[in-house]
Amino acid sequence: SIALQQGRSSASDKNALPRIFYVDSLSCSTIYINLQCSTGSARFKRAFAKGTEKSYDGGMKLENIVVVLDRPEESRNIGAVCRAMANSAIHTLRIVGTKREDIDAEHVHVLAIHAGHIFDSAQYFASITEAVADCACAAATTRRPGKKRKNALMLPEEFAAFADSLTESAARAGTDSTAGSAGSGSRVAVVFGNERTGLSDSEIQECSAGVTIPTSEEFGSLNLSHAVQLVCYQLFRRKIDGEAGRVALQDAKTAGYTPLTLPEVDALVTYLLDDMRSIGFFSHAGRPEMEQFWKGVLARAALSGEQADFMRKTFDRMVGLCTRAPLNHPA
Repeated sequence: SIALQQGRSSASDKNALPRIFYVDSLSCSTIYINLQCSTGSARFKRAFAKGTEKSYDGGMKLENIVVVLDRPEESRNIGAVCRAMANSAIHTLRIVGTKREDIDAEHVHVLAIHAGHIFDSAQYFASITEAVADCACAAATTRRPGKKRKNALMLPEEFAAFADSLTESAARAGTDSTAGSAGSGSRVAVVFGNERTGLSDSEIQECSAGVTIPTSEEFGSLNLSHAVQLVCYQLFRRKIDGEAGRVALQDAKTAGYTPLTLPEVDALVTYLLDDMRSIGFFSHAGRPEMEQFWKGVLARAALSGEQADFMRKTFDRMVGLCTRAPLNHPA
C-alpha cells in the first residue's frame, strides 16, 4: 500500500514546487518527486530515503508520437498546442490543409513560450492520408460517435495503452521500423480537427481509430490546445508509469515484429475485397462500407507482414474453393 502526503522543499521557500511523498509500507522507504513538466531543462527530480530508485523510463516511445492538426485557423492556438506537446515531451507536429505562409509565426511563438522549435520544425501536408502515411495507426479525435465516425471510440488512456504497444514493438524486436531506423518502433498519429468544425466524416474515415474525451453535456466543446494537452498527458503518463502500467494483451500483440503501416493496411484490404468481388460478394452494393470496416479492424489489429500474407493466402484459397480457379497468390 502507498500513502501520499504533500509538502514543500523548505518552510522558508514559499515558491518551491510542491512535492509528493510516496511511503512504501513494505520497505518503509520514502520517495519524493518535485512536480515539474518535461519541457526544456525541467525534469523529474527524485530523492530516496534509503537510496533506492524508482524508474520512470517506460516502454512508450514518445518520439514516435505524431500530433496532426487538420486545417487550424488561429496561429495562437497552434502556439498553445506546441506548448502542450512540449509539456509531455512530444515534439513531432504535422499540419494539414494550412500553409506555412498563412500562419503568423510571431503569434505562434508568443503562446508557445519555449516550445517554438516544435512549430519551426513542423511538416505540412495536403491531406490527412499523406500526413499519416508512415504511421501504423492514426486516431481521429471526436466527441460525436456515429456510423461514419468510428462507432468504437477509445478514451485517451486506452489510446495511450494501444500506442504504447505500437511505438515500442519494433524496439523490443530490434527490427527495422516505420519510424525510419532500426529498433525504434512504429509511429502513431493522433489527429485533431479544425477549431470550429472539428473533423468531418470523410476526414475521420482517413484515420484507422477514434479517440474521445468525455465532457459535460452542458458544454462539450474543448479548446484545441486543451484537447491536445489531455491526450498528450495520457501518453506521457504511460511513459513514466513504465512496465507496471502496461497492458499485457497489447504488449503481446506486437511483440517481435513491426506492424503494417496504414498504406500497407489499405493495400491488404484492397486485395481481400478484390478476392471477395471475384466470387460475387459485391454484386449489388456494399464495398465502400466493407472497405471502411476492414481498414479500421485491421489497423487496430496491428498485423505483421507475415500475418497479412497469411490472410491473403486464406482469402485466395476461399476463392479457389468457390470457383475452382487457380490461386492468385504466388505461394
